[in-house]
Parts: sequence; structure tokens; C-alpha cells
Amino acid sequence: MIDLYYWTTPNGHKISLFLEEAGLPYTVHPVNIGKNEQFEPAFLKIAPNNRIPAIVDHAPVDGGEPLSLFESGAILLYLAEKIGQLLPTDLRGRQVALQWLFWQMGGLGPMAGQNHHFKRLPEKIPYALKRYTDETARLYGVLNKQLEGRQFVAGDEYSIADIGIYPWIVSHELQGQNLDDFPSLKVWFERIKARPATMRAYALVDKINPPS
Repeated sequence: MIDLYYWTTPNGHKISLFLEEAGLPYTVHPVNIGKNEQFEPAFLKIAPNNRIPAIVDHAPVDGGEPLSLFESGAILLYLAEKIGQLLPTDLRGRQVALQWLFWQMGGLGPMAGQNHHFKRLPEKIPYALKRYTDETARLYGVLNKQLEGRQFVAGDEYSIADIGIYPWIVSHELQGQNLDDFPSLKVWFERIKARPATMRAYALVDKINPPS
């Protein structure tokens, strides 16, 4: 059993997407970041950087005590290795998937996150809006090129690279991006959106943090 410490953000969705795709049993523990619950001492013992998501695996493969992890990319890699799924096993395919997972962690996530932040500010800052909208568009272009002639980011196999990236594309309109400008990305996005596991993962929003 996996305990998932979760809120309805792109990084939170990554882990619910994986768990639903893999069919792993898990229990959701909501951490309402709007109420600063991420700073509560009990949560900080699991996630010292006070960020969701985090997990506690009560059945690690070494048979030891429950194992807690924070940082969404590290969690995805841990879970994929634990169950031997959603990560290519050949040397080159594995490296492609990991490169694109780290690309999301170091590029798309931070830049799109800043894009979200400045778009939502009551006071609009033109320099920041242009900077992060333009950089998000550049990253979308990089991803679009990678997806040309491929079903998924690392090739024909759905992987943690796709799972890590997809939730950050869901908010493309907020980010000032039109998927029609990125045709290969758009096809990929619709393909993942239609997966039953994706639908189940995003159904958690209505249970945990329904739109007001």
C-alpha cells in the first residue's frame, strides 16, 4: 500500500497518474496547500522541503521499514523501478525517458509554474508575463519536435517521461499556449487525455478539491 500526500497541482497529478496506470493500491492524504498544511510538522517529516507530492511505501522491496520519498521525479523513478513498469528496460530507451523526465523537472515545470504565478497576479507585470510565456512556448516547441513521428516521448512505449510532462500541458490555455501551434504535441496530449488511468487520476479533483 502506498500513502500518497497529494494536492491537485501538476506535480500532484504526476503520482496519481502513475499509481492509476500501474494499478497500485494507494490511499490519498490531502495536503491543502491553500491552507498551508504543507508546513505541518507531521508532513515535514515525510517531505522536508514542504512541497507535495510525497509518498510512504509500506512495502518496499527490501522488506524493511516503510520508506518515504519526496520530489515528484524521484518518486516516479522509484515506483517505476519498484514494479518494473513505465520505464524502458533497454539502455538507450531508458536514458531517453530519464532525460525527458529531468527536462520536465528542470525546465518545463519551473518555467510553466512561473507562468502560472504571474498570470494569476492581480497586478500584471509585462516583462514577467512575456518572459515566461515565451519560454513556455519555446519548451513546447522542443517537446513538439521530440514527438514528431513518435507515439510517446521516449518512442512507442508510454513511460514516466510522459507522466511527468502531461500534467504541465493540461493548463496550456492559462500558460498562453495554443496546442494548434504544436501539432505533434497536440496529438500526444489527446492520446494521453483519453487513457482510462488519466481520467481516473483527474477524477480525484472533484473528490479532493472541487472547483468553486
